[in-house]
Amino acid sequence: MRTSIKITLENPSEFKIQLLLWSQQFREAIFLDSNNYDQKYSLFDAVLAVDAFTSVKTDEHNAFEDLKQYQQITKDWLFGYLSYDLKNDTEELKSSNYDGLHFPDVFFFQPKKLFLLKEDQLEIQYLNMCDDEVEEDLEDIRNQKSEISQKSDIKIQQRISKESYLEKVSTMLEHIHRGDIYEANFCIEFFAENVSLNPIETFTRLNAISEPPFAVFFKNNKQFLLSASPERYLRKENDKIISQPIKGTAKRHADVQEDESIKQELLANEKERSENIMIVDLVRNDLSRTASKGSVEVEELCGAYTFKQVHHLISTVVSTVESDKSPIEIIKTTFPMGSMTGAPKISAMKIIEELEETKRGLYSGAVGYFTPDNNFDFNVVIRSILYNEEINYVSFSVGSAITSLSVPEKEYEECLLKAKAMREVLET
Repeated sequence: MRTSIKITLENPSEFKIQLLLWSQQFREAIFLDSNNYDQKYSLFDAVLAVDAFTSVKTDEHNAFEDLKQYQQITKDWLFGYLSYDLKNDTEELKSSNYDGLHFPDVFFFQPKKLFLLKEDQLEIQYLNMCDDEVEEDLEDIRNQKSEISQKSDIKIQQRISKESYLEKVSTMLEHIHRGDIYEANFCIEFFAENVSLNPIETFTRLNAISEPPFAVFFKNNKQFLLSASPERYLRKENDKIISQPIKGTAKRHADVQEDESIKQELLANEKERSENIMIVDLVRNDLSRTASKGSVEVEELCGAYTFKQVHHLISTVVSTVESDKSPIEIIKTTFPMGSMTGAPKISAMKIIEELEETKRGLYSGAVGYFTPDNNFDFNVVIRSILYNEEINYVSFSVGSAITSLSVPEKEYEECLLKAKAMREVLET
């Protein structure tokens, strides 16, 4: 059982920063930040959950069943992540590429302390065992002050060279022209070894550069995710399921008129639209596996949305589910998300595994939460820095969708554009 307290904040923006700073003392912490991004499906502006009462950590084998049992037993708020390699739990697939990070495939925890912020209204939910600590914690939070200390000398390396990347994309195009696949998301890793990183500071800088709607600071002891994701994977609101795949990217321009022109060109671009539409078809098919008959709909197709770094095409696909469908079943039948795999999904994942040189792990997985009433909300782990403090390894990956209309050089340029913010944060 939880004790719930509601208070009104004078300065929500400052309190949000103080919450993040306060969270670093705990072994487990997750901070979700919408950056006040105006969107139709949004429950909170920011969430902080800290200090595990219980948790589940497992590898890909039988992972969804283990998570289902954990979620049904706790019947409480749960926060955590699903790694991309859970594909091996649902299909006859494997992941044997290099893994420099060594994160578990699944990790979720039931927080003792939870903060839910919407505009100037803060709801605090503590498990009853620690509800006498609320006032002391609030005082401690309000005393938090940030200190900028990090001076970076990190040198980022690229796992796949430009020459090799162009060759691999050409190979993927051969698969497409043979009809093996229609589209696949091909990714490359950027990394650095022997790194000492200040995770809170790094996340704060990355979040400020991008201001995305699905930003995440996640800590599991010495393993960190610092995410500036713009993309929602899947949300459940009672009997409604919402998926919002992103496909289609264009750079921003400092000149307002030129920037708007680029956005309109993106909306009309045949190659970018075809990327998005193919994934929409895949998402419709995935949602239909748990949907009530005839309930899968495309609410918006290829809407153009502007972020600080880029313009994106985003579609919204929804369905209705019956009450007997468990949250885990809905996720399992749609995971991994189509925007990070391709179509047909299984064939694309097999080719991805052959051509990529790094195990994706948490990258292109999902981070989010389950509520006590069986709702959930998860992002797509992109535009994200992963850091293992124990082995001093930092990594981020980027990718683009390869279709029959792809030009390898332009796909490479798109990858560098997506890598820009993360590289800037780490190297300067």
